[in-house]
Amino acid sequence: MKILENVPLAPLTTLQVGGPARYFAEANGQEEVCEAVEFARAHAVPWFVLGGGSNVVVSDTGWPGVVLRVAIAGISREPSGSSILFSVGAGEDWDSFVAYAVSLDCAGIECLSGIPGSVGGTPVQNVGAYGQEVAGTIHSVRVYDTKNDCVLLLPNSACQFRYRSSIFNRAEPDGALGRYIILTVTYRLTPGGSASLNYADLQKHFSAGESPPSLQAVRETVRQIRRHKGMLIVAGDEDSRSVGSFFKNPVLSKVQFDGLKALAESKGLEIPNYPALAAQHKISAAWLVEHSGFGKGFQLGRAAISHKHALAIINRGSAHASDILGLKSAIQQSVLDTWGIQLEPEPVFVGF
Repeated sequence: MKILENVPLAPLTTLQVGGPARYFAEANGQEEVCEAVEFARAHAVPWFVLGGGSNVVVSDTGWPGVVLRVAIAGISREPSGSSILFSVGAGEDWDSFVAYAVSLDCAGIECLSGIPGSVGGTPVQNVGAYGQEVAGTIHSVRVYDTKNDCVLLLPNSACQFRYRSSIFNRAEPDGALGRYIILTVTYRLTPGGSASLNYADLQKHFSAGESPPSLQAVRETVRQIRRHKGMLIVAGDEDSRSVGSFFKNPVLSKVQFDGLKALAESKGLEIPNYPALAAQHKISAAWLVEHSGFGKGFQLGRAAISHKHALAIINRGSAHASDILGLKSAIQQSVLDTWGIQLEPEPVFVGF
């Protein structure tokens, strides 16, 4: 395996900020993943797994250890009852896989079209959008367990999926992160299944149709919606120089929600929300941001909020990671002061 030194990381991320990796390795197979981890141990440095770079903020000083880019490719499929199991290499491009599944008329991930990044990144934060989450279709995840130096096949239940969370991004009891390196992900999809129309914008778009929309029609519509919101990577569009949604939608208990609702009503406002879990409410983080003094297009130094979506913090072209964090902190503090809610960021912070 070829180990490179002092490799710039900014060009490998969608936000395009951050310093270099002390060491950089690209693994095309399981053996090379193990080799990269052994290299890091031998040099007594930490390692970090970089996928498509769509959900990370790299510090201006970079990463002091090994950045491992898992580039395992390949897609295989096999029937399983009334479903089809797709086993996909962690290095495959996510949106390309969605397009492939839709072309085979297999339902389950069509609403996740247009999300940048690699397949290996999808289980980590239980990627979701427009009424679907990958937790609903993931059958199993094949991983390298760096703690026990072995390869495991984790079924869906072992992944402990929650809203934007899984066993892959939660700390171990000893505080350690990054125990598992994802090698392949297997999805259970439904051939000939109906497209998901749980999202309000999709329901509105297809409401006039006399027959259910095809998976391809839903995929194209989702991509159009994402582009309109600056959530689709488009060359030359500064609004897409981001990590997508920077903050998670807060999930509140009924008591917390009622208090927030009363506070909003005292300001003459109504909070958009929808049920997230039994007796809980998920609140729009974008609404909180916009009603805390940070509208679309707001700029602070070389970082800004997208002109198209209040949840996207963008790099205006020459921003440093410190600029991004400065705007992030300002937004969080204002939302906390205004609404009493602490916004949690979605991206992974590397080297801070």
